[in-house]
Amino acid sequence: MPEPLIYLIHATPLSIAPITEAFSRLWPEARLANLLEDSLSRDLADAGELTPAMSQRFLKLATYAAESGADAILFTCSAFGDSIDLCKRSLSIPILKPNEAMIEEAIQRSRKISILSTFPLAITSMTEEFQSFARQQGVAIELSAHVCPEAFDELRKGNADRHDQLITDMARTVTNGELLCFAQFSMARAAQQASQASGLPVLTTPDSAILKLRGLLEA
Repeated sequence: MPEPLIYLIHATPLSIAPITEAFSRLWPEARLANLLEDSLSRDLADAGELTPAMSQRFLKLATYAAESGADAILFTCSAFGDSIDLCKRSLSIPILKPNEAMIEEAIQRSRKISILSTFPLAITSMTEEFQSFARQQGVAIELSAHVCPEAFDELRKGNADRHDQLITDMARTVTNGELLCFAQFSMARAAQQASQASGLPVLTTPDSAILKLRGLLEA
Protein backbone atom coordinates (compact mmCIF):
# COMPACT_ATOMS: atom_id res chain seq x y z
CA MET A 1 0.00 0.00 0.00
CA PRO A 2 1.68 3.25 -1.10
CA GLU A 3 1.89 6.08 1.37
CA PRO A 4 -0.86 8.68 0.97
CA LEU A 5 -0.45 11.47 -1.56
CA ILE A 6 -1.10 14.88 0.03
CA TYR A 7 -1.62 17.86 -2.23
CA LEU A 8 -0.53 21.15 -0.66
CA ILE A 9 -2.20 24.21 -2.18
CA HIS A 10 -0.38 27.49 -1.55
CA ALA A 11 -1.29 31.14 -2.19
CA THR A 12 2.23 32.29 -1.32
CA PRO A 13 5.61 30.59 -1.89
CA LEU A 14 6.53 31.46 1.72
CA SER A 15 4.33 28.58 2.96
CA ILE A 16 6.21 25.84 1.12
CA ALA A 17 9.34 25.58 3.26
CA PRO A 18 7.61 25.49 6.69
CA ILE A 19 5.07 22.83 5.74
CA THR A 20 7.74 20.71 4.01
CA GLU A 21 9.93 20.93 7.12
CA ALA A 22 7.02 19.98 9.37
CA PHE A 23 6.12 16.96 7.20
CA SER A 24 9.74 15.76 7.28
CA ARG A 25 9.60 15.91 11.08
CA LEU A 26 6.10 14.59 11.76
CA TRP A 27 5.15 12.42 8.77
CA PRO A 28 8.16 11.80 6.53
CA GLU A 29 6.49 8.88 4.76
CA ALA A 30 3.74 11.01 3.20
CA ARG A 31 4.15 11.84 -0.48
CA LEU A 32 3.74 15.57 -1.17
CA ALA A 33 2.71 17.54 -4.24
CA ASN A 34 2.76 21.36 -4.25
CA LEU A 35 0.37 23.61 -6.17
CA LEU A 36 1.30 27.30 -6.00
CA GLU A 37 -1.00 30.08 -7.22
CA ASP A 38 0.66 33.16 -5.80
CA SER A 39 -1.55 35.74 -7.49
CA LEU A 40 -4.36 34.78 -5.08
CA SER A 41 -2.87 36.49 -2.02
CA ARG A 42 -2.10 39.60 -4.11
CA ASP A 43 -5.64 39.67 -5.53
CA LEU A 44 -7.13 39.26 -2.04
CA ALA A 45 -5.03 42.13 -0.72
CA ASP A 46 -6.13 44.31 -3.66
CA ALA A 47 -9.83 43.39 -3.31
CA GLY A 48 -9.86 43.59 0.50
CA GLU A 49 -12.27 40.64 0.69
CA LEU A 50 -12.89 37.22 -0.78
CA THR A 51 -14.87 37.27 -4.00
CA PRO A 52 -16.93 34.48 -5.63
CA ALA A 53 -14.44 34.46 -8.51
CA MET A 54 -11.57 33.73 -6.09
CA SER A 55 -13.54 30.88 -4.56
CA GLN A 56 -14.08 29.36 -8.00
CA ARG A 57 -10.33 29.53 -8.62
CA PHE A 58 -9.78 27.64 -5.36
CA LEU A 59 -12.30 25.00 -6.40
CA LYS A 60 -10.50 24.54 -9.73
CA LEU A 61 -7.20 23.99 -7.92
CA ALA A 62 -8.74 21.51 -5.48
CA THR A 63 -10.54 19.66 -8.28
CA TYR A 64 -7.27 19.37 -10.20
CA ALA A 65 -5.60 17.90 -7.08
CA ALA A 66 -8.42 15.40 -6.55
CA GLU A 67 -8.36 14.33 -10.21
CA SER A 68 -4.57 13.92 -9.97
CA GLY A 69 -4.94 11.25 -7.30
CA ALA A 70 -4.72 13.23 -4.06
CA ASP A 71 -5.73 11.25 -0.97
CA ALA A 72 -6.16 14.55 0.90
CA ILE A 73 -5.66 18.28 0.37
CA LEU A 74 -4.15 20.75 2.79
CA PHE A 75 -4.51 24.45 2.05
CA THR A 76 -1.71 26.52 3.55
CA CYS A 77 -2.99 30.11 3.36
CA SER A 78 -5.16 31.16 6.26
CA ALA A 79 -7.05 34.09 4.73
CA PHE A 80 -9.29 32.01 2.40
CA GLY A 81 -11.58 30.11 4.76
CA ASP A 82 -14.86 30.52 2.88
CA SER A 83 -13.26 29.44 -0.41
CA ILE A 84 -11.94 26.28 1.24
CA ASP A 85 -15.39 25.52 2.67
CA LEU A 86 -16.70 25.53 -0.92
CA CYS A 87 -14.03 22.95 -1.85
CA LYS A 88 -14.96 20.79 1.16
CA ARG A 89 -18.62 20.78 0.12
CA SER A 90 -17.77 19.97 -3.50
CA LEU A 91 -15.22 17.15 -3.15
CA SER A 92 -15.27 13.85 -1.27
CA ILE A 93 -11.63 13.50 -0.15
CA PRO A 94 -10.44 14.97 3.19
CA ILE A 95 -9.71 18.68 2.80
CA LEU A 96 -8.18 20.66 5.63
CA LYS A 97 -8.19 24.38 6.18
CA PRO A 98 -4.80 25.58 7.36
CA ASN A 99 -6.16 26.70 10.74
CA GLU A 100 -8.79 24.20 11.75
CA ALA A 101 -6.57 21.62 13.46
CA MET A 102 -4.71 24.30 15.43
CA ILE A 103 -7.97 25.95 16.48
CA GLU A 104 -9.35 22.63 17.77
CA GLU A 105 -6.15 21.97 19.68
CA ALA A 106 -6.02 25.50 21.11
CA ILE A 107 -9.58 25.45 22.43
CA GLN A 108 -8.99 22.03 24.00
CA ARG A 109 -6.03 23.50 25.87
CA SER A 110 -7.14 27.01 26.88
CA ARG A 111 -9.98 29.54 26.88
CA LYS A 112 -7.66 32.60 26.80
CA ILE A 113 -5.91 32.61 23.44
CA SER A 114 -3.75 35.17 21.65
CA ILE A 115 -3.42 35.11 17.86
CA LEU A 116 -0.34 36.48 16.12
CA SER A 117 -0.47 37.21 12.40
CA THR A 118 1.86 38.74 9.83
CA PHE A 119 -0.91 39.11 7.19
CA PRO A 120 -3.63 41.50 8.42
CA LEU A 121 -6.47 39.99 6.35
CA ALA A 122 -5.86 36.60 7.98
CA ILE A 123 -6.86 37.88 11.44
CA THR A 124 -10.47 38.50 10.39
CA SER A 125 -11.06 35.02 8.99
CA MET A 126 -9.13 33.32 11.79
CA THR A 127 -11.07 35.15 14.51
CA GLU A 128 -14.32 34.07 12.86
CA GLU A 129 -13.08 30.46 12.69
CA PHE A 130 -12.12 30.49 16.38
CA GLN A 131 -15.50 31.93 17.44
CA SER A 132 -17.43 29.55 15.19
CA PHE A 133 -15.64 26.47 16.55
CA ALA A 134 -16.07 27.69 20.15
CA ARG A 135 -19.84 28.10 19.56
CA GLN A 136 -20.03 24.57 18.12
CA GLN A 137 -18.30 23.28 21.26
CA GLY A 138 -20.51 25.38 23.53
CA VAL A 139 -17.59 27.17 25.16
CA ALA A 140 -16.76 30.84 25.65
CA ILE A 141 -13.26 31.99 24.72
CA GLU A 142 -11.27 35.20 25.14
CA LEU A 143 -9.33 36.10 22.01
CA SER A 144 -6.75 38.82 21.51
CA ALA A 145 -5.27 39.54 18.08
CA HIS A 146 -1.85 40.97 17.28
CA VAL A 147 -0.63 41.85 13.79
CA CYS A 148 2.96 42.33 12.63
CA PRO A 149 2.84 43.02 8.85
CA GLU A 150 6.45 44.24 8.87
CA ALA A 151 7.57 40.66 9.54
CA PHE A 152 5.85 39.38 6.39
CA ASP A 153 7.51 42.15 4.36
CA GLU A 154 10.93 41.19 5.75
CA LEU A 155 10.41 37.53 4.92
CA ARG A 156 9.42 38.40 1.36
CA LYS A 157 12.68 40.36 1.06
CA GLY A 158 14.60 37.30 2.26
CA ASN A 159 15.35 38.65 5.73
CA ALA A 160 14.28 35.56 7.67
CA ASP A 161 16.14 36.39 10.87
CA ARG A 162 14.62 39.87 11.00
CA HIS A 163 11.18 38.28 10.41
CA ASP A 164 11.70 35.97 13.38
CA GLN A 165 12.94 38.81 15.59
CA LEU A 166 9.91 41.02 14.86
CA ILE A 167 7.54 38.16 15.72
CA THR A 168 9.50 37.41 18.89
CA ASP A 169 9.40 41.08 19.93
CA MET A 170 5.63 41.14 19.48
CA ALA A 171 5.21 37.84 21.36
CA ARG A 172 7.01 39.40 24.30
CA THR A 173 4.25 42.06 24.55
CA VAL A 174 1.40 39.52 24.74
CA THR A 175 0.21 39.48 28.35
CA ASN A 176 -3.49 38.65 28.08
CA GLY A 177 -3.45 35.02 26.92
CA GLU A 178 -2.39 31.58 28.10
CA LEU A 179 -1.53 30.28 24.63
CA LEU A 180 -0.09 31.82 21.45
CA CYS A 181 -1.41 30.74 18.06
CA PHE A 182 0.47 31.64 14.87
CA ALA A 183 -1.85 32.49 11.97
CA GLN A 184 0.56 31.88 9.05
CA PHE A 185 2.45 28.76 8.01
CA SER A 186 5.41 31.03 7.25
CA MET A 187 5.62 32.06 10.93
CA ALA A 188 6.38 28.55 12.21
CA ARG A 189 10.14 29.08 12.06
CA ALA A 190 9.85 31.68 14.88
CA ALA A 191 7.82 29.48 17.23
CA GLN A 192 10.59 28.43 19.59
CA GLN A 193 11.99 31.96 19.97
CA ALA A 194 8.53 33.40 20.52
CA SER A 195 7.69 30.81 23.15
CA GLN A 196 10.88 31.54 25.07
CA ALA A 197 10.32 35.31 24.87
CA SER A 198 6.67 35.21 25.94
CA GLY A 199 6.81 32.29 28.38
CA LEU A 200 3.74 30.87 26.61
CA PRO A 201 3.20 27.66 24.63
CA VAL A 202 3.05 28.39 20.88
CA LEU A 203 0.88 26.43 18.45
CA THR A 204 1.65 26.51 14.72
CA THR A 205 -0.69 25.67 11.89
CA PRO A 206 1.68 23.25 10.05
CA ASP A 207 2.29 20.94 13.02
CA SER A 208 -1.36 20.79 14.08
CA ALA A 209 -2.57 20.27 10.49
CA ILE A 210 -0.18 17.39 9.76
CA LEU A 211 -1.05 15.55 12.96
CA LYS A 212 -4.77 15.87 12.22
CA LEU A 213 -4.37 14.77 8.58
CA ARG A 214 -2.30 11.79 9.62
CA GLY A 215 -4.97 10.80 12.14
CA LEU A 216 -7.71 11.11 9.52
CA LEU A 217 -5.93 9.01 6.89
CA GLU A 218 -4.56 6.36 9.23
CA ALA A 219 -7.86 5.84 11.05
